[in-house]
Amino acid sequence: MIIADLYIRVSTDEQAEKGYSQRDQDERLRRYCTNNDISINRVIYEDHSAKSFERPEWKKYLLEIKKKSHKSSLVLFTKWDRFSRNTGDAYQMISLLQKNHIIPQAIEQPLDMSVPENKLMLAIYLSTPEVENDRRALNTFHGMRRAKKEGRLMGIAPYGYINRSHEDGKKYIAIKDPEASNIIWAFNEISKGHIPADHVRLQMNKREGVSMSRSAFAKAMRNPVYCGKIYIEDYKQEEAYYTEGKHEALISERLFNQVQYIMDKKRKVEGPGGRVLGNERFPLRGLLVCPRCGKNLTASGAKGKSRTYYYYHCHYKCGFRFDSDKLNELFEFEISKLEYNPIIKELMKEILLDNYKQFTCDIEAKRKSISKEINLLNEKVANARDKYLVDKLDEEDYKEIKRITKSQIEQLEQELQQMVSDSKELDIRTKIENALDGMENLVNLYQQGDLQTKRTIGCLIFPQKVEFDGKSFQTPKMNIVAQCIYQYNNGLGNKKNRHRRVKSSNVGLVNLTVGYSNSFFTDLESVFKLCC
Repeated sequence: MIIADLYIRVSTDEQAEKGYSQRDQDERLRRYCTNNDISINRVIYEDHSAKSFERPEWKKYLLEIKKKSHKSSLVLFTKWDRFSRNTGDAYQMISLLQKNHIIPQAIEQPLDMSVPENKLMLAIYLSTPEVENDRRALNTFHGMRRAKKEGRLMGIAPYGYINRSHEDGKKYIAIKDPEASNIIWAFNEISKGHIPADHVRLQMNKREGVSMSRSAFAKAMRNPVYCGKIYIEDYKQEEAYYTEGKHEALISERLFNQVQYIMDKKRKVEGPGGRVLGNERFPLRGLLVCPRCGKNLTASGAKGKSRTYYYYHCHYKCGFRFDSDKLNELFEFEISKLEYNPIIKELMKEILLDNYKQFTCDIEAKRKSISKEINLLNEKVANARDKYLVDKLDEEDYKEIKRITKSQIEQLEQELQQMVSDSKELDIRTKIENALDGMENLVNLYQQGDLQTKRTIGCLIFPQKVEFDGKSFQTPKMNIVAQCIYQYNNGLGNKKNRHRRVKSSNVGLVNLTVGYSNSFFTDLESVFKLCC
């Protein structure tokens, strides 16, 4: 007598949409076995998709058929789409079953595998459900892409939003508090550029019982949904782009771009402050570099006979170390040099304003230069398109030229937009006044502040690492506002040629003239935010 195993498979979607059921398949298979005098060995029930053979019950069955005690010579199912909806995988599985002396057979689509012509019918039976799956998947893809182009976010709402439905059944995402407030707070904190993004995440997790992993937080900070944008992926000849979403934005596009810039910059170049907040005793950890080897100084405590001694130190091969309490006091003394006599406040304000006017004289020329460069790049793309249309340029070369040129144009347009935005929003006189007012209380703010406040002040005043040799601090760059105050407090306004390698108890600077760069706006606004 022939012994067979019965394979009954139905996915959850099929059962809901088409009414397939395991009970119905079981009844038909048992009736077939009774009519054909076939003995049933075991019945395998599967509730899994047929897109692949990564199915729990099928894997168990494959292990069983390899045993010598297995007696079945047939595995029966109702139709070939119950067996597989992937043609390539199906052929491999049929070959594997035949090697183990088992013949797969569909009772409603029977085939004699010994007849070569039946392989054509097998190909039709196997490929038809696969084509059906692919068509359904393609229709779903195009539907979701169209919805995204219309500004609707597909899938699960990101942190800070929640999935909702209108009365007509159309779904949308709505703002959910307090999660939305946490995200807004996180973007604002990162935009300041004082502390690493992961520190912001740890602080956010303490708010309202939030628990967000590092990868989830990084993904959220890169998600354009929060500024009201939906990202449309490239597809065939259509390039990727952003479209306006129908949902309510949590942050402005400018804030989002600023956070992207800061995160990209910190990923490429390690700024001061280090990656770990550390101990309250070591507010300068990550800001200092070793004078001997140039590597970052770390900090730790060493147990003595009666107490623990704390040091800033380099790695053991270098051997440089210094008492942390003394170094912290020296650093506070350096900050105290930034206090200024209120009498010179108006003079300093006028000097900063005069320098600012000189700086802005070049803005219009730079705008025209960027606009001209954008026009030249657009002409380059147009010329490449003309050559491509008359077969003077290969399609691959045209696409490469278009891709590179488009990237350059987007970068220039973003730079131009930032310049326009800065010129409109910057109230330079007010910001200078606020910054100078705040600098009067900077020492007290540092001494009374917590660990984060102290590190923020240190990173604001010294955007780059500070070298400490046991007596003096040396740094190649200083905050412009602090630099101006420091120079006039020490009478350095006219000493433009002091050599940077001459060490003293003062902070050494590369350039001792008060000048401006693209960081001028950031320096003023950072001091203003800190002191307020």
